Amino acid sequence: MTPQDPTEPTFSQGPTPAAPAAQRTQWDSVVERFARDYLRDRRSERRWRVFFRLLWLLLFGLVVWGFITARHVGSTPNGPHTALIELRGEIDSESEASAEKIVGALKTAFEDRGSQAVVLRIDSPGGSPVQAGIINEEIRRLKAKHQKRVYVVVDDVCASAAYYVAVAADEIYVDKASLVGSIGVLIDSFGFTGAMEKLGIERRLITAGENKGILDPFSPINERQRAHAQEMIDQVHQQFIAVVRHGRGSRLKENPDTFSGLFWNGQKAIEIGLADRIGNLDFVAREVVKAEEVIDYTQKENVAERLAKRFGASIGDGAVRALMSIAPLR
Repeated sequence: MTPQDPTEPTFSQGPTPAAPAAQRTQWDSVVERFARDYLRDRRSERRWRVFFRLLWLLLFGLVVWGFITARHVGSTPNGPHTALIELRGEIDSESEASAEKIVGALKTAFEDRGSQAVVLRIDSPGGSPVQAGIINEEIRRLKAKHQKRVYVVVDDVCASAAYYVAVAADEIYVDKASLVGSIGVLIDSFGFTGAMEKLGIERRLITAGENKGILDPFSPINERQRAHAQEMIDQVHQQFIAVVRHGRGSRLKENPDTFSGLFWNGQKAIEIGLADRIGNLDFVAREVVKAEEVIDYTQKENVAERLAKRFGASIGDGAVRALMSIAPLR
């Protein structure tokens, strides 16, 4: 047998146990590290989930509390006082001066036994004749039902639909520089047909019903449709005039401009019978109602309602999800 050359490579004849052991140790380390990272992420995720659920619950609680307190404003018993309701800004179904909010405040004010009279303080350029009509009719109904007087106090402006509301009051008080009147109706729009022709723009309007596109600003005016719109607003104007005549009665000194859409300062408005006297809220409460304490019944948007509008329906959804999932938390 030839002796092996010591420079030739040799091969192990059996397994080397150290290598697999080292591989297992390294694998165990990777698994352990992965498990630690996973558990840490899970704990962090759970903490954030709990935090957001609690936040939703807090917001939901604020909304509920806000609506509850808002509904009880002015409903607690009070001594003799003057009830105040503010009508500010455009009269519109989506505004603070909507019929829903003003009528709700009126009902609460009239039903309170402590209120000696109701003062509606107005600072509005007008708005929807429909909303104004609802408020006007409700004022007259509540006056008859509760036998309480209503006074209007004008700040800066009481025009158009705002004046439609005001004439339901027993008396109208103004500042000498207030703007009062604008007894008229309008439909305003624009016509772009000339500009479209110059720019080479073609209007493609398809309607079912020949008058469906009435007063479309991108189409030429149709005289028959214009006449129809004019007839419609003339009817609304006559309704407005009838309400003013009914509300002001013999105090109104009509002239050709009374129902023309013009407006006047407070001093002139008194002269022509659109208003009664110079006076502010404090004067009316102290000298006319004889109840110097004034309590505000206006339905104002509170913090909770602003949050509800800001976050929308997601607040309710999030709160419900939080309530449903609190029990399984570990």
